[in-house]
Amino acid sequence: MNISQRAGRTIDEMRPVTIAIGNAPYAEGSALISFGSTSVWCTASIDERVPPWLVGKGSGWVTAEYAMLPRATHTRTNRERATNSGRSQEISRLIGRSLRAGVSLKQLGERQIIVDCDVLQADGGTRTAAITGGFVALSIACESLVRTKRLKASPIVSQVAAISAGIVGGQARLDLDYAEDSQAHVDCNIVMNGHRELIEIQGSAEGRTFTRPQLDEMLELAQSGIAQLIEMQRAALSV
Repeated sequence: MNISQRAGRTIDEMRPVTIAIGNAPYAEGSALISFGSTSVWCTASIDERVPPWLVGKGSGWVTAEYAMLPRATHTRTNRERATNSGRSQEISRLIGRSLRAGVSLKQLGERQIIVDCDVLQADGGTRTAAITGGFVALSIACESLVRTKRLKASPIVSQVAAISAGIVGGQARLDLDYAEDSQAHVDCNIVMNGHRELIEIQGSAEGRTFTRPQLDEMLELAQSGIAQLIEMQRAALSV
């Protein structure tokens, strides 16, 4: 692989990542995650009810809500009130789908866990940070169900983490910040579980197409990055 420097990082190097747990004492699970200058506050709340369409089916549910604070970006964005923007709704659904892939909904029982992901500061990769931090908050909430004897064992079946990759200046790069993302002609968000299996790939080209070898290179970079994130999650959860 051709390694070159960009903002002090090699093309296969993530930004510094930190995961701090327990920052929301009233939530059943919480994590504050940072990818470089991107920072997302993730909380998990347990609701002993399920959505109406799941009542009586012996299955639980995991859902997510994503929002960006007004000055999370370089210029102020309007606060979302009655309805979220289309972008926030799409990201919320992505986070929910991703997190459900790591949970046995049957084992969870007829209850719902809601994961809220609020972007405190955005510098690219907010959705991948939200998924990675959201899983930590979700895991802590599931452990609280065991600790309080509502479940015999945690319903978590696999870790879930996500990272971005893209093509900038004809070169595949891992974990794009805003400056890179704004000039990338390919942007991908990749979600995987702890078994290195793919959960979701969101990839699109802007202005130019990309090739299968380029996609493979981005997936290779993402797999390496996600393996590191999985270890960071484990370290945070073992505290």
